[in-house]
Amino acid sequence: MYGLNPTFSSLDSNSYIPHQKRPEPRSNQPQGDAQKPVIRLHDLRKNYGTKLVLKGIDLEVYPGQIIGYIGPNGAGKSTTQRLMLGLEHGYSGLIEVLGQDISNGSQAYKNRIGYVPETAEIYDMLTAREYLSFSGQLYGLKQDDAEYKAAKLMRIFGMEEVFDRRIDSFSKGMRQKVMLTASVLHNPDVLFLDEPLSGLDAGSVAVVKEIFARLAAQGKAIFYSSHIMDVVEKISSRIILLHEGQVAADGSFAELKARGAEGSLEQIFNQLTGFTEHEAIADRFCETVQEAYN
Repeated sequence: MYGLNPTFSSLDSNSYIPHQKRPEPRSNQPQGDAQKPVIRLHDLRKNYGTKLVLKGIDLEVYPGQIIGYIGPNGAGKSTTQRLMLGLEHGYSGLIEVLGQDISNGSQAYKNRIGYVPETAEIYDMLTAREYLSFSGQLYGLKQDDAEYKAAKLMRIFGMEEVFDRRIDSFSKGMRQKVMLTASVLHNPDVLFLDEPLSGLDAGSVAVVKEIFARLAAQGKAIFYSSHIMDVVEKISSRIILLHEGQVAADGSFAELKARGAEGSLEQIFNQLTGFTEHEAIADRFCETVQEAYN
C-alpha cells in the first residue's frame, strides 16, 4: 500500500515538514586517498568449537565498490560480516575497517558505518519517527537533525503518512525501508547489508538498487550478501564467492565469465561450488509429488 511514490522522488527543500526545525546541511564525507582500502581482511580465521568456519580470508574493499558477497548456506558469509561489525569475537588474523584494527577495542569506526541485518531486531512498539530519531542519536546526530532527515527520507520513500504510526503495524517491505533509512541517516562511509532487498516490491527494488549505485558513485563502499543471484549480477561492481570458508572467486561478473565459467551468475555459482544436482533433485521431488496411493 505504501510503496515508493514517484510524487516524492525529489523533495522541494522549501517544503514544510511539521515538528522538525530545519538544520543546516553538512557532510562528513572523508577527504582521504580513494585508493586506500576501507576494509582489509588478512588471514581471517574463525571457528565454533572444533568446526573451522573461516579458513584464511584475504580481501580488500575500496571506496566506491559494491561488493556482492555470496556463497552457499554455512559458507561463512554472515560470520564474516558479524566479525567486521564487532558483533562476534574470538577470531585470528586481521580485520581493519576504515583504517582501524578493530581488535584494539575502539568503537570509533562504528560511527562511520551503517548496517541492515537479514533479520532485524527492530523496536516495533515505537513509531517510525521515534525509532529513526533514536537510531540517529545513537550515531551522534542531534534529535532535531535526526527527526528532520528521517522525515525527509521517509517522505521520499512515500511513507510520510505512516511516519507517526507504530512499526508493529508495518508490512515487511515497510520495515525494510525503515531499516535502510536508519542505516544511512548519519551519512556513513561503509554500508554492510544482509539481504537488503528482502520484502521489497519490484518498484522498490528498482529504486533501492539505484540508490546503491548513487551512493557508490559518491565514494561509499557497499558490502552486502544476498541469495538473489540476478540482483547480485546486475548491481555488483565486484563479486566475492565464499565456499567452505575460503574465497573461491573474486572479480566482476565479466571477469568471472572470462575465467571459463559460463552462463548466469547462478550457473557460475553452481559450477564453482560444485553443485550440479539441482535438476536431479527437482526431478525426484516432482516425481514424488505425482505419486498416487491406493
